[in-house]
Amino acid sequence: MKKGVKKSFVKILALLFLSCASSSDVYKRIDNAVFQNDFYRGLEELRNSQEGQTPIYAAGNSISFLLDKGLLEHYAGNYGNSSLDLQEAERLIEEAFTKSISAGIASYILNDNTKEYPGEDYEDIYLSVFNALNYYHNNDMEGAMVEIRRITMPSGKLDMLSRKYNDTGNSVELWAGEQLGEMGYNTKPVIPKQSQVNYANSVLARFLGALFYQGQGKTDDARIEFEQLRLAYNNNPYVYYNPLPKAVSDAQNIPPGKARLNVLCFSGLSPVKEEQYYNQYFPFFRNQLLHYVQFKLPVFRKRSSGINRIGVEVSLNGEFTLELLEDIGAVVEETYKARFANVFFKTYIRTLLKYAAADVVATEAAKKSESSFAGFMTSILVRETANATESADIRMGRYFPDKAHIGGINLDPGVYDITISFYQNGVVVAKETFQDVHVKANELNLIEAACLK
Repeated sequence: MKKGVKKSFVKILALLFLSCASSSDVYKRIDNAVFQNDFYRGLEELRNSQEGQTPIYAAGNSISFLLDKGLLEHYAGNYGNSSLDLQEAERLIEEAFTKSISAGIASYILNDNTKEYPGEDYEDIYLSVFNALNYYHNNDMEGAMVEIRRITMPSGKLDMLSRKYNDTGNSVELWAGEQLGEMGYNTKPVIPKQSQVNYANSVLARFLGALFYQGQGKTDDARIEFEQLRLAYNNNPYVYYNPLPKAVSDAQNIPPGKARLNVLCFSGLSPVKEEQYYNQYFPFFRNQLLHYVQFKLPVFRKRSSGINRIGVEVSLNGEFTLELLEDIGAVVEETYKARFANVFFKTYIRTLLKYAAADVVATEAAKKSESSFAGFMTSILVRETANATESADIRMGRYFPDKAHIGGINLDPGVYDITISFYQNGVVVAKETFQDVHVKANELNLIEAACLK
């Protein structure tokens, strides 16, 4: 083996034969509490899971822990604690992005499981939504608006999403070609290209922004947010396939002397990551056993929810049904397209170099022993070693909801009891009651509930 090839081979092995595995089974106790709307018990199970020698959130997965804890704190009504967790998660996501920009190419193709989990794009968007709600519930309207602007303003989170993955592909492709050349391969395989994200505006963020402006008496700013909301529906058909809720127009047309009660409910759980196998064909390797390549990638699987109606009963004013505002699961899948292409690209390059290194080792073994069988057996050994050290990164925040629903009613200012019922095929499976709710004119009256089963 040539000195340069040997050096390159050792370097690639040191970089690439690294991985770790995880299992979703360990979340079952937390999930069971969440499905029963017992968020305090869910928090207790989460904290207990971090104790002992095998914490559920391993080193390098602080973001997932903070997201899960922050969301459960929010659902439990611990809004101050939730803000602290979500703000720290946001800081770590920003830090991870900064590191990824400054990191070298070799770091770019490392197995993601060997690095700090950087968070998904949708997680960064929705943590600001929930933090805005945290601020609202703590009577900090300006803090709530800051969080909404983090999402919607120019150079905000949605604006950055379209440009986030455009800069690294060509340089990594050239680097990979150089590594292959050092190992004796004069080939340039076809590299998968990036996908575009068809999502640039959030109806949920715009609706909350409009309500917050209304609550501050900023009617013109509220009008602009409602206009942006309608544009989002028209310009993002992959995400907003449902009709624009009538509650959006109703929220803009409050009769004089009346007070508007707005209701926001979350249902179900957003898609969960799982490992999926992908096959590739590399015909240029010398050992035929290494032509057929299989690697693992994280994909999202929907989590079914039986919630198909949410009814709101207001004392002495009957019941009304909420409408679907945002399919968060659809946003998850759409925003993941570019990131998935990026993960696919990295995994493709990493697997290509692993198998190239394995091909070099198997070819050298066959030459030294003057036996093709020795090369065959070495191919099996190094291929299985390469496969065993590779796993998909399925880390994530698990407790974002799947759908956001809205509704409202115009009332005489006063004090009301409000009951929110979650239905599955006509049967109430969860209920939340708000007693002595003061509904005031010329102010934002917003109540929130969740059923994540």
